Amino acid sequence: MKYNKLQEEALKSTIQQDFFKDYKYTQLGNIDFVIAKSIVDDQGFTFFDDLDTNKLISILWAEAKRGTNHDIYESFVQLILTIGKEQTFAKYHPPKYIGAFDADKFAFIEYNNIQHVFFQNDFNWSVTPSNHDTKEFKQLYTLCKNLLEENTILFHYNENARDLQKFIRTNFNKEKGTTETISVTKNNFTFVFQRWLKVVKPTIDIDWTKANKANILEADFFLADLLSSENKSLKDKLYVVLKNTKYELGKKIDEMGLVSKREVTFNDKQKAYKAFWSIYTRPPKEIYWDYIIGRRDLLVTPDIREREGSFFTPQIWVEKSQQYLTEVLGENWQDEYYIWDNCGGTGNLENGLANKRNIWVSTLEEADVNIMKELTTKGLNLFENHIFKFDFLNDDFIPLSKGGKMPDELFEIVHNPEKRKKLVIYINPPYKEATSAKTVSGTGTNISGVSIENKTYNKYKSLMKDASKELSAQFIMRIYKEIPDCVIGVFSKLKLWVSSNFIKFREEYNAEFKKMFVVPSNTFDNVTGRYPIGFSIWDLSKLKTKSPYLVADSFDAKGQYIEKRKFFELDCQTITINPWIKKIDIAENDIIGYMENPTPDFQDNDFLCILNEKGTRNNNYSKINKETLTVNSIYLSVRLCIKHTWLNDRDQFLAPNDRWKTDRTFQGNCLIYMLFHGQNRIMSSKGVNHWIPFTEEQVGCNKSFTSNFMSKYIADFKAGKVTIIPQRQELLPTEKIESNPVEFSPEAQAVYDAGLELWKYYHSQSRANPNASFYDIRMYFQGSKNGKMNTKSSDEKYTEFITDLRNKLKILASKIAPKVYEYGFLKS
Repeated sequence: MKYNKLQEEALKSTIQQDFFKDYKYTQLGNIDFVIAKSIVDDQGFTFFDDLDTNKLISILWAEAKRGTNHDIYESFVQLILTIGKEQTFAKYHPPKYIGAFDADKFAFIEYNNIQHVFFQNDFNWSVTPSNHDTKEFKQLYTLCKNLLEENTILFHYNENARDLQKFIRTNFNKEKGTTETISVTKNNFTFVFQRWLKVVKPTIDIDWTKANKANILEADFFLADLLSSENKSLKDKLYVVLKNTKYELGKKIDEMGLVSKREVTFNDKQKAYKAFWSIYTRPPKEIYWDYIIGRRDLLVTPDIREREGSFFTPQIWVEKSQQYLTEVLGENWQDEYYIWDNCGGTGNLENGLANKRNIWVSTLEEADVNIMKELTTKGLNLFENHIFKFDFLNDDFIPLSKGGKMPDELFEIVHNPEKRKKLVIYINPPYKEATSAKTVSGTGTNISGVSIENKTYNKYKSLMKDASKELSAQFIMRIYKEIPDCVIGVFSKLKLWVSSNFIKFREEYNAEFKKMFVVPSNTFDNVTGRYPIGFSIWDLSKLKTKSPYLVADSFDAKGQYIEKRKFFELDCQTITINPWIKKIDIAENDIIGYMENPTPDFQDNDFLCILNEKGTRNNNYSKINKETLTVNSIYLSVRLCIKHTWLNDRDQFLAPNDRWKTDRTFQGNCLIYMLFHGQNRIMSSKGVNHWIPFTEEQVGCNKSFTSNFMSKYIADFKAGKVTIIPQRQELLPTEKIESNPVEFSPEAQAVYDAGLELWKYYHSQSRANPNASFYDIRMYFQGSKNGKMNTKSSDEKYTEFITDLRNKLKILASKIAPKVYEYGFLKS
């Protein structure tokens, strides 16, 4: 363990000498451990130190940590955040591996396993990578953890030093080479594309704004260049092909029935083009062609990806969805049913389907049509004439023989009532709304041409109301109305089937639910957040049976079964917890704080907190005084006592039944839970602190507190002298309910006692503030960085006290949790 006592710089230097001494060692921005090789041209000029030439060939980018007690996956996530924040992948050739190491271990993962992470929609890369407490860090950790666990190669120096050396010798090409060009691989093709956008794109003589609106994208010109030899594209079925000094776009039939070509030339006689491609070897090795074509989505610019809102369906869920279709429709369903994927992208949903005579795939972009046709020569089991360009939200159902876009045989199936009963619409439609997250924050604009400006929206918006802004809802409603009696197998967010904003949609969509499974959203590329995505099967020929919930099988990111899960459907009669608390929000005088009331589901629980004054977020806040304190503690406790997971992310908290009103033990548990929860953010610096649960004598403070409100309230609560249920509201009884004396439950008393020990220790400090709040005490011992409280403290005794308190708080939470369901705050 010779590395244990080394500081970080010394550790990096020593590791480099022990394992990487035959390689170049440098730094790229804040990636401070980079292993690379020199590229030397035929004149002997070394490009290694001339980073602007982009001829630095990295083999490894790594994150280093001194010491041994580090979560290697957290180190990887910090590195990924660093790369994403600095856009290193767009400035320099990506490496074969990224890595993370400390004084005990070194781990590697191939770059191509994580490169899709850098192309997420609406992810905030501007946070500090070293701050592991940010929402973005935790979000990225959740997104990456499973793929890191599955693909990381880990070596411990003590046990595996020789294995590590062998791994490096085998996988790191240390030959300096005398090549003047760089090979394009599945690791670096996205980087080459980013450079191509800067150098070659401006010289292509086309109006890109108009071209993009017509779904003619930069990616298709790049593929035409990349998959070429001697200035001629090798793939004639690409939507754009290179022909010497010009590009040819996909052929079309003009009004006279003649085949016409659309040509695009260069505005600089290919000067920039030739200079750019002189650096790279093209075409890539043929083993990479299918991968690069199949992942064209990684070459689509972020604004286009956001506008379209579509996602690449992972193969694990493609296989699972086809398994479920088999369970519902029978073993021979692929022979007995027709299949139409009307938002097919590049056809990855069709992988595994066997009977190509019965499969049709349509997609919005001509380029994707051409890619699918190309992939049919590489194993995609489709007939070329069953692949067609079709804008499902705008185009009419007109057969090709009558000037439309739909193949005649599919048109016959769609319009024949008997054949239609044997049609499966099998889709993963876009999950996009009319506005993006940027719109909500005021940094963006509505996405034009996505939801508002299409025929389906205009036709059905009066039926769907708010749901009409959701693209997936538009797809399903058009299918339901215009292709009746078919079967739908659809990937979607669960809000379609349970959310209050989709009540009108569900009232109109009267199909029979057959089967569903749900999986974590972050297993899909470009999807951030932690929520369930479901694949559900519906029979449109039968009416839905009345049920307050849908039952789904749930699977983790590796495809392992978790449990059966109920997802409850909200209807017009459902009252959520926020209207309930608003009826109780009657405090006018002697306000001691405010509680934020965010959207009533698990996904927004992080915003739920107790504050001295209203915050700046556009949210509801309830006022807290003696009359409303206990009820507010119930609101906070029932929302926070159950752990937020991806499975319960969209579960709605509801107005309860009446049984909680006479359960004094439950009320006391909630009161104590709120006082010692980390979301209690009362600060003495922002006004009088009324939230000290103890007396001066209890904590050993020789100065008087400015307020003894809370310790007196606790005493009065236990004596039955406080009003638990405020008067003058509709949802709670107007008659007086006796507040009988009660002792705290053992679990609540244990939390109270652990809190008392913490307060005593704090007041033994020479700089203790007599009016310190729970938040102040934690800040005192833990300190802060960049305005945020640190997660740990160097004070071992404090760490012992706060750990004990948190453990007892978890036990109290487990005592409260069953009551959340018993009293109807959540359905079970």
